[in-house]
Amino acid sequence: MSKAWVHAQSSAKRWGGTPEDYIDIHERMDSTKSAHAEVTHRCVFHSAFGIYIVEEIFGRFVTNSDGRQVFVRDIAEQHVLEDLGFIPSLSDWLKEMPAQPWMAGQRKLPVKIVD
Repeated sequence: MSKAWVHAQSSAKRWGGTPEDYIDIHERMDSTKSAHAEVTHRCVFHSAFGIYIVEEIFGRFVTNSDGRQVFVRDIAEQHVLEDLGFIPSLSDWLKEMPAQPWMAGQRKLPVKIVD
């Protein structure tokens, strides 16, 4: 899957309600495409840590239009499983990225520590 709407339709099929009940969550999961138009955009929300962040943003559950409470974590996990087939850790993503000198906080000016 690659479109938030397709994920939202899948959520509605699984938990009831309408795709509109779930679209905001799925759009957030894929929102990093707007800043990084490569498949690696998924490293932000398509991990166990990213799912936790999505839950913090939307709360523990949403109530769909059928009146059913659905856990946001379940919705986000479903999204990642549909895209990747498993839920990677953040470490799974980051270990594939080569470290660059700037990532260590390379400084142009020496730091002076004042007691």
